[in-house]
Amino acid sequence: MNKNRLRKRLFGRYGNDGLLFKTMLYVLLIGISFIFLYPLMQMVVTSFMPLVDLVDPTTVWIPRNFTFQNYARAIEALNAFDALKDSLVVSTVPTVLIVISSALVGYGFSAYEFPFKKILMALLLVIFLIPTILMAIPTYVIFRDLELLDSLKAFSYPAFLGFGFRQTIFILIFYQFFNMIPVELKEAAEIDGASAFSVFVRIAVPMVLPAFLITSLYAFVWYWNETSLALLYFPNTYSTLPMAVIGFRTLYENLYPAGTVGLEGASDVFNQGVQFAGTLLSILPLLILYLFAQKWFIEGVDRSGIAGS
Repeated sequence: MNKNRLRKRLFGRYGNDGLLFKTMLYVLLIGISFIFLYPLMQMVVTSFMPLVDLVDPTTVWIPRNFTFQNYARAIEALNAFDALKDSLVVSTVPTVLIVISSALVGYGFSAYEFPFKKILMALLLVIFLIPTILMAIPTYVIFRDLELLDSLKAFSYPAFLGFGFRQTIFILIFYQFFNMIPVELKEAAEIDGASAFSVFVRIAVPMVLPAFLITSLYAFVWYWNETSLALLYFPNTYSTLPMAVIGFRTLYENLYPAGTVGLEGASDVFNQGVQFAGTLLSILPLLILYLFAQKWFIEGVDRSGIAGS
């Protein structure tokens, strides 16, 4: 009897609810979490270290001379407030356009039957598999001929026309959500005399609000972090926070190559602490956004996995 109880405690009734399984699961989750959180924790700690702590090999996790000067110098070096304004503009405008166009395209694929529909869906998947960098040069040439460079049009026009950054996944998310709407609701609205646009606005949109939330968050984050295309399309017009961090890191590496940083040879303006402080400033708005929106974000991700009829 005692052996059976011990066995149930260790292995559980179904093999996945026992003490042994839960222990292995938590060890695995803690290990994976540590791998992702370690660089962030290291960056946060280093950003509060002055130069004297950075060159001291005995100072590892706890700064001996805690300072906020790294953040003040990073804000000055990055021109952070202007960069933040540019980041909000570059991220928000294409996000709004890409969500609107993705909803329209996703609803069209879900609600209507038309020739070559399956072929077009397959092409969407093929486009999603093509790396963005492979499309950068031909897209740049097209934008140059259309005089769209050095302006936000290079991001806005493709987003509104269905060719935005990673827009295929957004179209598929909306397609999945719209498929979950009962057909009877649409048919009842059409019998009552509602137009196709009224059915979309008054019935379809309110029922897929989680899709709007999840696509808005993803699009905003991806446009915020996009630097390669931004540097290619409008390097002289906008300077976002991630773009400023790239320029700051390049300046730091040119001034102080590896192995030359020391109390005598290093500058107290550009050091690793300032660099990490600037990097944290560039991701801080995204962390704040996630803290406020995590409840709806997780709910939207969970609902997006429900298969439609």
